[in-house]
Amino acid sequence: MKILFGPGGVGSPAVNGLKHLDKLGLEAAEIEFTYGVNFTNEYAVEVGKVAALLKISLSVHAPYYINLASEDLTKRKASIKRILDSAERAHYLGARFVVFHPAFYGKMLHDEVYSIVKESILGMQEIINSNKWNVVLCPETAGKKTSFGGLDELLKLSKETSCGVCVDFAHLRARNNGIVDYNKACEILSKFDSAKITSHFSGIVWGDGGEKNHIPTDSKEAKELITALIKHKISIRMINESPINVEDSLMCQRIFEKIT
Repeated sequence: MKILFGPGGVGSPAVNGLKHLDKLGLEAAEIEFTYGVNFTNEYAVEVGKVAALLKISLSVHAPYYINLASEDLTKRKASIKRILDSAERAHYLGARFVVFHPAFYGKMLHDEVYSIVKESILGMQEIINSNKWNVVLCPETAGKKTSFGGLDELLKLSKETSCGVCVDFAHLRARNNGIVDYNKACEILSKFDSAKITSHFSGIVWGDGGEKNHIPTDSKEAKELITALIKHKISIRMINESPINVEDSLMCQRIFEKIT
């Protein structure tokens, strides 16, 4: 088994950021299209070639302005376009995983939102397959209780659509009032195809509604999670989203190397 560590975001220009991560010995990174997909396909190819040469595993995070279950159909269509634009760039980057926050519950029942998200993913996958983009859609576990994205929901979605999943372990903690059993979560994940699972991790602050904000990663908590991943022989990418994500990625990598 192997766990690859790296930060969410590589800085600008991306090529220089990747070279810096390589010098540090990190093996993964997530290209973040936080406020919009700002790469051309040509530039994505350029960045992807460098990542491949350096053997850095890339993923892509789609823009945050996504709600596949919006009551406004125009916003749903815009959300789908943002995800598909991200998927196209991911293909040219050589990035397998396209991570996104899928939806908010709003006034709908949870089952209603699930059905809408499922239908949207199936539709997007048809387009992805027709374009022969080598990517997998990965809805992310949500930290806010008002957001669609409980671990059970997403693993069910993966079974029914063959989509991937981004497991944000910090979000799992925030969504469950600070209570998370990494061993149990990893036991569940060990039964799924690791080729369709990527992850996020960091420290996190939560309140009654769930996630508030990310904070630096606690080393004891990181050791607990990494130990559980090793116990269940889960090969995975761990993208750190703390305010000091490069430093925390290196810390997690050192913990992994010490345990193994």
